[in-house]
Amino acid sequence: MEKNKINSNLIPIFDDAGFYFEQVEDLKNAFKSELEHPHEPEFYIYSRYRNPVVVAAEKELMKLEGSKWALLTQSGMSAIDLALSVFHKGEKTRPWLFFSEIYGGTNSYIDLILKEKRGIDVHTFYSENGSYDMEKLEKILDGIKPELVYFEAVSNPMLIVADAQQIIALAKKKGAKVIVDNTFLTPVLWKPLADDADLVIHSVTKYLAGHGNLTAGVVMGNDTDFLSQMIEYRKWIGHMLSPSDASRLISFLKTFEIRFAKHCDNALELALLLEKNPRIEKVHYPGLSSHSTYNNAIKLTKGKGFGGIITFDLAGKTNEKKGNCSHFIEHIKEHIPIVPTLGDVDSILLPVEAVWGEKYPYPGMIRLSVGAEPIEELKEYVLKALDQIQK
Repeated sequence: MEKNKINSNLIPIFDDAGFYFEQVEDLKNAFKSELEHPHEPEFYIYSRYRNPVVVAAEKELMKLEGSKWALLTQSGMSAIDLALSVFHKGEKTRPWLFFSEIYGGTNSYIDLILKEKRGIDVHTFYSENGSYDMEKLEKILDGIKPELVYFEAVSNPMLIVADAQQIIALAKKKGAKVIVDNTFLTPVLWKPLADDADLVIHSVTKYLAGHGNLTAGVVMGNDTDFLSQMIEYRKWIGHMLSPSDASRLISFLKTFEIRFAKHCDNALELALLLEKNPRIEKVHYPGLSSHSTYNNAIKLTKGKGFGGIITFDLAGKTNEKKGNCSHFIEHIKEHIPIVPTLGDVDSILLPVEAVWGEKYPYPGMIRLSVGAEPIEELKEYVLKALDQIQK
């Protein structure tokens, strides 16, 4: 029997739960090899272990990230769980440090799962005035001596760009491993592993897939010991992407870099336009020199781009802003609808207060995920909706 290697350039969808073997000896060898947790096995056994279509998609992601391995999961949250799994050591688990400005789902996972269910000693490093103080970070690292540090390169929804390279260097100097959620910048703008991060996570649902119809996550790294541990954990917990979704992802990835470049170009041009509009009080976009972490953004991305998300606060008195926000959304939703995600090829938006409540006390604030539509169309939709506020 020939080795069942797969050509990722032209790959069928293997929906098999279990794979066909002609010889008992091949089956024995497959299970023996499985003890070494190979990323791409000679013989596939069972789709919860590994599937050839999923491995093919992982190889495409490895090329983008420049990583030695990638493991796909069925969501961004399951990717986070997978990445953290290698640091679960029962009573021997040392403290973990998370930055405050991270995805709300991750914060809920920390509170409800890591702390309440698993008893992990989790600490939080808080931002101040729209940035992170490196001197205070060093003090907390010295104080709690964490086993790992977890942060997002760009926060949601205020788009705080971390001084990521300095954070990584400082954490590694203090003996901590570093996990970076790089969903907002993607490998196009920054590759954390090249700056000595240990693991990088992406919500593939967002820009990598980019069409609003596929949910997935990925963990990537270079340490093969981490790879072996995660393959085993993923196998028994069941964090496996379906073959059909992996196949669609391979197709989506062919246009990813083109799509993401358009997202970035559109967002910057639209942010510059919004910053000049009298109906906007404040525009939060890392590509604007007015942003609190603009210098970090330039340093990290080398000016190649600043992502596809704009958060802006409508002008008006505090008691008027909520109404202004509602009027704006009502007049634009036919073209830019309310959808609780981001990174789609079409523009979508969220009113910040509806999702984050009082955490960000700006009732007129909107997070706009800028799509890849023609920029003149986007400008027209936004300006017309802004005009309706005054009317």
